Amino acid sequence: MPYINAEDILAARQIDLLSYLQTHEPGELVKLPGNNYCTREHDSLKISNGKWHWFSRGIGGRTALDYLVKVKEMSFPDAVRLLTGAPIQTYVPPKEHSAPKERNLLLPEVDTNCDEVKKYLQGRGIHPIIIDYCIENKLLFQTVNYKNALFVGYDNTGKPRYGALRSTFSSYKSEATGSDKRYSFSIAANPTADTVHVFESAIDLLSFATLQLYEGGDWKSMSMLSLAGVFAPKRQGVVPVALSRFLSENPQIKTLRLHLDNDEVGRAAAAGIVEGLKDYTVIDEPPDSGKDVNEQLQLKVGLMKRKEDRDR
Repeated sequence: MPYINAEDILAARQIDLLSYLQTHEPGELVKLPGNNYCTREHDSLKISNGKWHWFSRGIGGRTALDYLVKVKEMSFPDAVRLLTGAPIQTYVPPKEHSAPKERNLLLPEVDTNCDEVKKYLQGRGIHPIIIDYCIENKLLFQTVNYKNALFVGYDNTGKPRYGALRSTFSSYKSEATGSDKRYSFSIAANPTADTVHVFESAIDLLSFATLQLYEGGDWKSMSMLSLAGVFAPKRQGVVPVALSRFLSENPQIKTLRLHLDNDEVGRAAAAGIVEGLKDYTVIDEPPDSGKDVNEQLQLKVGLMKRKEDRDR
């Protein structure tokens, strides 16, 4: 373990979570009544009076250091290094249309095996062939701490730029510190594919690949992109940043097939994409059963019963 001097640790402990988020992740802050905040990713993580508490997990603390270690699963040395290497300054909102700054992605330590991740994903209906492909191509890992599934997205040079964390035993979801949503998880090894299939999450993407496998489709030749989550846009024609980046780097794409969720947010996001990409053929194909593609898969393989069957 690398040595960290006491002065650096003391300096890191002086930085409160609110100041850290205002400087490094301003988009994560959601203002609540009074001088209170929560994070956009975890609405049960409340920040108030110099303290923070994540109510759904029963953990909390005072400092940004506590947050990076307990919530973001960073190692203690990496967290101290991040905080002391970039001094906290007064936050100035970025100018509109300014070029996004490249983020320093800090992935959690990964395990030597993916046993718990395999068990979890197979429990959600995803075929072992799909899981093994992702592991072999360094798209999927298991973290040392908590045995979370880690889905990694890369830029076109092969550099990791995004990491999505998903618990294998609870509803916990997060992103690795410094994740850039423009480079979210994808399987797009075929440079000649003229169609991209679009999903809200990595698990939905893997579920679709599994369905294609069962139907005899050549899933490896398809371009499949997850959006790292979506939101209901407040204005028309909003295209998620991951999709914008993917299309700019893949000019051969002519057709988009949207497989977003069968809920209000998913339908609104799909409508925004259709409105915003009039130069493409955009086909809205929500799951024909279940809330999302994974539920569609689970219904197909018998891991979940349809509502009408449960009500009998």
